[in-house]
Amino acid sequence: MCRPACPRALISDDMLAQEKLFVSIPKAFEQYPKDSFNFIHGTATELDHNNRTVSISLSTGNTEKIDFYALVIATGASTASPLLSLNRDENFLRESWTAFRKALPNAKSIVIGGGGPAGIETAGELGEYLNGRAGWFNSKLEHPKVSITVVTAGPQILPLLRPSIAHKAETLLAKVGVTVVKNARVKNVLPDGAGTDVVATKATLTLEDGKTLDADLYIPAMGMKPNTSFISDALLASDGRVETNPSTFRVDKAGLRIYAVGDVASAARPAVHNILGAIPVVCANIKRDLLLDSGKEKSSVGEDRVFKEDTREMQLVRSGRVKGSVREWVTRYPAFLCG
Repeated sequence: MCRPACPRALISDDMLAQEKLFVSIPKAFEQYPKDSFNFIHGTATELDHNNRTVSISLSTGNTEKIDFYALVIATGASTASPLLSLNRDENFLRESWTAFRKALPNAKSIVIGGGGPAGIETAGELGEYLNGRAGWFNSKLEHPKVSITVVTAGPQILPLLRPSIAHKAETLLAKVGVTVVKNARVKNVLPDGAGTDVVATKATLTLEDGKTLDADLYIPAMGMKPNTSFISDALLASDGRVETNPSTFRVDKAGLRIYAVGDVASAARPAVHNILGAIPVVCANIKRDLLLDSGKEKSSVGEDRVFKEDTREMQLVRSGRVKGSVREWVTRYPAFLCG
C-alpha cells in the first residue's frame, strides 16, 4: 500500500488509480519460481531472536510459528489516524475511508492536528477539494465553504525545513482556505477516541493554553508509532524503533542475519528518500552474509556495503492537485516538495 498517497486517497477512490495505491504482493512475485516464494498474510505477534522464530497470527484466525535462517524486519509504523496508514489491513483502511467520506459532505469545520508532511498534505488536499483555490492575485481564499484548521505545537509548519519554505507552504494553504494555528499543542480530545477509534464524529479539542476548538471532523496527524510490539525491548531504541546498525542495517544485538529497514529501523530518519537509499544496501549485505555462510571466501565477496544518510534539507510534500502547489519551487530550494 502506498502510504504517502493517503492524504489524497482518503477523499475518494477517483482521486488515484487503485491498482497503484494497493499493490498485490503475491502478484509482484509471480516472476519468480513458485517454490522460491511463500506469502503468509498475518500479524507478527512475537519475535524470538534467540531461538530464531517468528509467531504469526494469521488472517484465518489461526497462529503459526516460522523458523528463519535470515530475517528482515520491515513492519513500518502506524499513524494515530487510521485514515493515513495501513494500520491493520486493506479492508480496515477502506472502511475508515468510507466512514470519513460519508461524513465529509456535511462537515463545516475540520481540524487537523500536526504540522508535519502528513498534516499539511491532508489539509491541502481537503482544502482544494472542498473549497477550491483562490484566484491568482488573492493571497488567501475568502469565505471558504469549510473551515479547515491545522494545529501545530511548533513555531512553524514543516519543522524540518527552513522558515522561508514553511512560510511559503502556509501561504499556499491559505489559498485553499486553510488556517494554521502555531505554538499550540492539543492537550485533550473529547469524546475519547475521536479521530483515532472513530473517524467520523464531532470533537472538541482543548489546547494547552486552555482554548478549545470544535470540529465536525478531527484528523490527528502527529507522528507515527513503530510497529514493534512483537519485538523484545532489548532490541529497541529509546524511540521504540529497532536498534539498527546505521551503516549495514544489521540488528547487531539480535544475532546473525537479522536486519531492519524502513520506518521501523533506527538507522535513519523515517523518510521516503532514505528508504529508497537503504534497500540496495541491506540487500547487498544480506547477499554478502549468505555467501560467507555458504563457505565463500571473504576476499571473493568483498566488504559490507555502507549506507550514508542523506541529511540535506529534503521532504516530499504536496499541497494540492493543480498549479500553485509546492512543486513550483523545487528549483528554488534544495528541498523537494512535490505537487
